[in-house]
Amino acid sequence: QVQLVESGGGLVQAGGSLRLSCSASGRTFSAYGMGWFRQAPGKEREFVATINSSGSRTYYADSVKGRFTISRDNAKNTVYLQMNSLNSEDTAVYYCATRGGSGLALSAEEYGYWGQGTQVTVSS
Repeated sequence: QVQLVESGGGLVQAGGSLRLSCSASGRTFSAYGMGWFRQAPGKEREFVATINSSGSRTYYADSVKGRFTISRDNAKNTVYLQMNSLNSEDTAVYYCATRGGSGLALSAEEYGYWGQGTQVTVSS
């Protein structure tokens, strides 16, 4: 059974940084693409970033490009989201997800397994 567990969320001041981690188990982690999504109160879940199975390719939402970095350590079965220059619009529950293919994917429908989410709150 595939399990994803996020950690690293919390309260941070505007302009600060956080690093989210997502630990995976239950399947061959290095074979599959991963993604980060977020959902703010009253809004739909939105794409944040995706990385392919080897970590050689990444893609970001325009809203986080240049501020967030997705990476993975296949030896540790973990994907990361480094978030810098945070602002109030980044406040949301952040979810990691894994999909059936090895490449990049922007749509939530392409991901079959999700973590429980971790709250990120940015105070202004």
